[in-house]
Amino acid sequence: MAEDHPEIHLEVTDHVAVVTLHAPDRRNALTQDMAEALIATCERIDADPDIGAAVIQGAGGHFCAGAHRAVLDGAGDDPADPDNYAAIGSVYDAFQRVGRLAVPTVAAVRGAAVGAGVNLMMATDLRVVSETARIIAGFLRIGLHPGGGHFTLLGRTAGREATAAMALFSEELDGVRAREVGLAWDCLPDGEVEARALELAARPASDPALARAAVASFRSEVDPPGTSWEVASQAERASQMWSLRRRAQARDDA
Repeated sequence: MAEDHPEIHLEVTDHVAVVTLHAPDRRNALTQDMAEALIATCERIDADPDIGAAVIQGAGGHFCAGAHRAVLDGAGDDPADPDNYAAIGSVYDAFQRVGRLAVPTVAAVRGAAVGAGVNLMMATDLRVVSETARIIAGFLRIGLHPGGGHFTLLGRTAGREATAAMALFSEELDGVRAREVGLAWDCLPDGEVEARALELAARPASDPALARAAVASFRSEVDPPGTSWEVASQAERASQMWSLRRRAQARDDA
């Protein structure tokens, strides 16, 4: 089975859905259209009871470079404009929808995962990363407040210290360091990442009904209490929109 959008590809084999972000010319940065296609792909996966797991990966040797610059610049020029607000909201909605998939999910991370791309990899249940991956929160580096529940997504897996290092102090992690701090389950040479992610996904996928029941229990029991991802995303949004507008004003004044 294959369902394709020009920039979001879906292949289903042996009960495993492989979702590939396919915009390699921009390192798979998410536009509004691409984000909406990713949401629609998640809906197709959930609607197919024969799918028991999903792998999220990127084409062209990179995972995801975050929100496309045009999305960020539009929000900065006029954060209150309904179209601009909807565009950046679609990016948030896309990785949140991945996080709500009804099946266990694995991110296969090669190359760059930046900003919202980090959010996307952290939205999955498990991560396999390349030794040479570049995992960069990146928001403060470009004058932006983190968005999409970034602190919550990092903190629930990596803990306070790693979250502070990445999101506040702009520390960049390679795959080896990501595994050391608990952001990934496995770290492998670049060419082995996607095969390992598929190997892992195949195990729960062999019994789709059980996989769906088990992952629902896993998330409800294991994800830490406190600020929910959805609430955190909304809490960060006002500050991020302010920082986008401030950056645009600085650009215009230059």
